[in-house]
Amino acid sequence: MASAASPGGKRGPALSAIDQAAALTPKRRQMALVVVAGAFMMDLIDLTIVNVALPSIQRDLSADTAQMQWLVAGYAVAFAILLITGGRLGDTHGYRRLFMIGMAGFTLTSLLCGLSVSGPMLVVARLAQGATAALMLPQVMSLIQVMYPPAERIAALSVFGVLGGVAAVLGPVIGGLLIEANLFGLGWRPIFLINGPLGLIGLYAAWRLLPSGRSPHGGGVDLPGTALIAATLLALMLPLLQGREAGWPLWCLILLACAPLLALLFIRHIRIRAGAGTGLVDPVLFVNRGFSIGLGMSLCFQATTAGLLFILTLTLQYGLGCTPLETALVHVPYALGASVAIGGVARRALPRMGLRLPLLGVAVMLSGMLALAALIWGQGGLVLVGIALLITGIGMGLVGGPTGPITLSDVELIHAGSASGTLKAVQQLGAASGAALIGGTYFTLAQGLTAEAARNAFLATMPLLVLLLMMVGFLITRLPRDLRLFKK
Repeated sequence: MASAASPGGKRGPALSAIDQAAALTPKRRQMALVVVAGAFMMDLIDLTIVNVALPSIQRDLSADTAQMQWLVAGYAVAFAILLITGGRLGDTHGYRRLFMIGMAGFTLTSLLCGLSVSGPMLVVARLAQGATAALMLPQVMSLIQVMYPPAERIAALSVFGVLGGVAAVLGPVIGGLLIEANLFGLGWRPIFLINGPLGLIGLYAAWRLLPSGRSPHGGGVDLPGTALIAATLLALMLPLLQGREAGWPLWCLILLACAPLLALLFIRHIRIRAGAGTGLVDPVLFVNRGFSIGLGMSLCFQATTAGLLFILTLTLQYGLGCTPLETALVHVPYALGASVAIGGVARRALPRMGLRLPLLGVAVMLSGMLALAALIWGQGGLVLVGIALLITGIGMGLVGGPTGPITLSDVELIHAGSASGTLKAVQQLGAASGAALIGGTYFTLAQGLTAEAARNAFLATMPLLVLLLMMVGFLITRLPRDLRLFKK
């Protein structure tokens, strides 16, 4: 049993999670919720804020196109690799301790990003930033379990759904405003440096307000499993991100050939470790058809959305001559449409419409993407682009909102934590794959990144995005019709 900690870190008598929740005053619980919600927002904003800054970073650091892709994909890959391990470390060593270690690391690596003097240095700092976020973020939901009794958790967790939509709006807008303001002549750097003071405030508040707590079951960390999945992903991502820039040398082809072999070794490893209960992922989850197909949906869907936003940001600035602030503002309708669709429509309509809802979302999102392509081709005004993005965002919300509940619908409670962590990791891998696959195709076609080349590359890459979205629609039709989620 974990020993409790009073404000300021003094250790006291051992308390259960329920006792710790009861010991917190309503005011302290509310302030503690603000602390963990702030960390949640920092991560989500950091995921989206960098897209708007890519052209400015490219000009300032003379970054090549592979490095631009790494800035987006690298964060997601590092986060995905260490996400489940970060949760296990919190179970074993304490949620508050790992939260503070992760936040300290995130703050430091953010400062390193802002102080980077070359493309490679920024890429390495960005990878480290994703890794530290993977230590911090899993503790957020664990701390909610400690701070709130079961009857009050749903209300507390609902806050994070709203914050997700707000962060999607704020990330690009904050990035555009900071770059446009050019504070102290620093250009794009404040988008990372701002995490310095925010992180220090968060660390102090976490030390004073958060309760301690850890899982009574503990559980070891599967270091060999983590190493194998890291090797698998790097064998796949390195060639995808560096191959085109390097002229596809032999080592790229060797790594691509090794990726499936490493994946098979990882699968064999988790099967062996499953009996001891210490595997990184429990293979019994994949017997569940809804879960397995749902992961495939999440992978393709995240690759579609991340890839679309990645090349759209570049096309608006290189192809249509938009400023970073204009680029940020034109993304707002997309984020608002997605937020309304997820929070106001999908949650209520899913039990009644079932699988027809995400299929409708695929159709709506597809229509918005095609309208967007037509406007890019005709160099339409930003107002019309914003309307097309609103439609795309609504479709995105109608697909993205139900995907998580559908995937986890028939997962048994005993596997809920492992399933949620696996789903989150796959979503991050989808985002990284989108930046690698869609971004790589775009840069191959947009030689020189001239205005005309950027627009033509966007149009030529659109069929690949459509194919990925159609794959999402196909996988929806393969889901079981009798999911527990749809039963009244």
